[in-house]
Amino acid sequence: MIKVRFAPSPTGFLHVGNARVALINWLFAKVKGGHFILRFDDTDVERSKPEYVEAIRRDLAWLGLGWDVEEFQSARLQRYQAAAEKLKADGRLYPCYETPEELEFKRKLQLSRRQPPVYDRAALKLSDTDRAKLASEGRRPHWRFKLSEGRVSWNDQARHHDITIDLSSVSDPVLLREDGSFLYTLPSVVDDIEMGITHVIRGEDHITNAGVQIDLAAALGAAPPAYAHLSLLIDASGKGFSKREGSASLQEIRENGIEALTLCAYLARLGSPHAPEPISCLDELVKGFDLASFSHATPHVDVAEVNRLNARLLHHLSFGAVKDRLGLAEADEAFWLGIRGNLQKLSDAKPWWDILHRPVTPVIEDAGFTEAAADLLPGEPWDETTWSAFTNAVKAATGRSGKALFHPLRLALTGQEQGPEMKSLLPQIGRRRALARLKGETA
Repeated sequence: MIKVRFAPSPTGFLHVGNARVALINWLFAKVKGGHFILRFDDTDVERSKPEYVEAIRRDLAWLGLGWDVEEFQSARLQRYQAAAEKLKADGRLYPCYETPEELEFKRKLQLSRRQPPVYDRAALKLSDTDRAKLASEGRRPHWRFKLSEGRVSWNDQARHHDITIDLSSVSDPVLLREDGSFLYTLPSVVDDIEMGITHVIRGEDHITNAGVQIDLAAALGAAPPAYAHLSLLIDASGKGFSKREGSASLQEIRENGIEALTLCAYLARLGSPHAPEPISCLDELVKGFDLASFSHATPHVDVAEVNRLNARLLHHLSFGAVKDRLGLAEADEAFWLGIRGNLQKLSDAKPWWDILHRPVTPVIEDAGFTEAAADLLPGEPWDETTWSAFTNAVKAATGRSGKALFHPLRLALTGQEQGPEMKSLLPQIGRRRALARLKGETA
């Protein structure tokens, strides 16, 4: 069975780039009939926070991305320790005693000599006596994984070609810190193996990591998953998105009134040849999803396009899809259908409810004209034909037409220059309010 994972570190709020990776993993699992695993990579004890765990769950639920299994790396430390012991026994995990300052000096020296800043494996040359001496000085080792010689290749399912990493150009990665805590690489590989992950879909900033992880999986006696590395998103200024900086967080996007379906529809097409279109449910994205459709080009997030798509989506949503989120207990389908075509965000609905059902101070452009029009209001009941009948009567009585007819009536009845069609609004305003407003009274 196809298994994918979304593996955020709970060290900050998810941003739009994280959302895209989560969505594409979810869509891939759905189209393949597989499983979507939510795995919290929470081995960074100092920075991982319970509130971020809850925020990530909340964001994914808001997007509609349900997960089949939830895992925490902090609950699997014994599994990583067992893997580390195997690597030590096999001579693939070795202790290093350099301080950060010493490593930085080496790096600068290599760069000054125009050499690649790759760790020189000096620690492998230490004798038992050397190590004992360093330990007696109070030094505690960090542990590096000894990479294989040669090259590692894989067919990247998002880059559409083979990728090769020359392992001699990569420093042996540190797997354990001096305090014995694990860095990202070993837990990730162990989890992917033991959880049966078949495809790892993530950002292109992990391409070099993939070469290391393939070699590490082989050292642990396992076949690696398939890899797909997506181009990273940038904003209008050309800057990437950062969870640490809180840029374009899903919480902020949600608070700004963007619909979850809008964001999903946008991100699912971003970087592909297909233009984003409004959707009524995520199943519509599953039907047309193809991982191979994403290009190598760097996609940028266009906020204006997202806002336009949000408006288009709202213009087609049913009343049932929004009634519990309007915050208007008395709102009905007639209200929604009448005003949805004028909305940019769902929060725009309440001001129109207030215009239709709360006291409004009318804007009177021509008092004589609107008072004359008041006398021509037909009796109730009213429906969508009432506006046409009313304005035809006013036109016949006053000789006005076009803007001279409609503009002062709209201003008096709604207090607004523009808005939804008056044929939908007038029945909801009702005769009593309409009569008062046309006469210049607050009603």
